[in-house]
Amino acid sequence: MNTSLHIYRRPPPPSARVSTALSIGNFDGVHLGHSAMLAQLCQAARRLSLLPSVLTFYPHPREYFAKLHHRPELSVPTISGLRDKVTALADAGIEQIILAKFDQHMAEMSAESFIKQFLIEELSVRWLLVGEDFRFGRQRLGDVAMLKSLGKELGMEVSTMADVTDKHGHRISSSEVRSALAAGDLAHASHLLGRNFGISGHVIHGKKLGRTLNMPTLNLRVTPKCAARSGIYVAKVYGLGDKPLAGVASLGVRPTVEDDGRILLETHVFDTTIDAYGKLIRVDLLQHLRDEEKFPDLPTLTAAMHADAQHARNYFALHGL
Repeated sequence: MNTSLHIYRRPPPPSARVSTALSIGNFDGVHLGHSAMLAQLCQAARRLSLLPSVLTFYPHPREYFAKLHHRPELSVPTISGLRDKVTALADAGIEQIILAKFDQHMAEMSAESFIKQFLIEELSVRWLLVGEDFRFGRQRLGDVAMLKSLGKELGMEVSTMADVTDKHGHRISSSEVRSALAAGDLAHASHLLGRNFGISGHVIHGKKLGRTLNMPTLNLRVTPKCAARSGIYVAKVYGLGDKPLAGVASLGVRPTVEDDGRILLETHVFDTTIDAYGKLIRVDLLQHLRDEEKFPDLPTLTAAMHADAQHARNYFALHGL
């Protein structure tokens, strides 16, 4: 990961402001379409001696408007939590991330103010890269034409980028990744992401039930609206040694033993005993084995867990680590 990364939850203070090359977006999942955009951004930043930067919003603007208008169906599931998004952006060469809060002030800011005050004055943008259909400002009245004409006056060069497509001509987008994850199609999700889908976090204490069933687990909290389908997965764990470890994971609300609705990722690592509490790990989900089920009793649950583990072992026997 990039060691010279600066993260701001509001525009940098005047003393820390430097001229930037900027891209704006939610960057959920940081898929191959985003990667192409970030590569172009970093290339321009190097050419023009600017700081490669990204402006992203939290919550997602759709999430804000869904709450505001009491329309939960408008909200979107999340592909990657904040840590995973920031890590992927840094790995792509981004050196400054502005996590701007999307609130009433931001929603009501005029398109002209967004350009003049926010982009030019506060973020010192000299080169901007956005999608061809980018809209912004109050009631989404700002568009690329406005960006280009005002940018010309104010010393900001504006470039646009068309959608990125795969070799079959299909558009690569966050909504496509979400659809693949919701269907449990990890192969398609990883094709769109350019890497395996994974979740990172610090290992927390669970109920210790896995230990009593001779299947201890590493437990991670998961972002509440995780786009991945609940269920059992073949999993690979990073962060506990030089090599990844093979395992089987359960993503969901543990319906047989819990009723509080919290989403957890619980991963049983094969043939290894590790005290990992508090450690930062990443769990890649490689194949969806089955949906989450509520079993009538613990013996039935235990039998299902051992069958799942065997399926995962068979996967690694065939594919390796």
